[in-house]
Amino acid sequence: MKKTRRKIDAALKAKIALEALREQSTVTDLAQRCHVHVNQIYAWKKQLQDQAVRAFDAGAGRDGEAAHDLEVEKLHARIGQLTVERDFLGRRSGR
Repeated sequence: MKKTRRKIDAALKAKIALEALREQSTVTDLAQRCHVHVNQIYAWKKQLQDQAVRAFDAGAGRDGEAAHDLEVEKLHARIGQLTVERDFLGRRSGR
């Protein structure tokens, strides 16, 4: 019998990670209670600690969006360039 993967939403991950940070119970107890692996809780805890600054930095989200938009523009320009080259080379070879 094949087991399907359980999808845990971001809110539950945050709640579990915060509980792990509070250290009111052991990570093992928390893992058993929430039915997740101990290593996963440690990963979420580390991710929460690493990303916590973004919650208080007003410009952090906008920088990521701007970088994403710039990357999309570069990729669109490259796609346009490759399309022109393909069309040009297609006409030269008599296709």
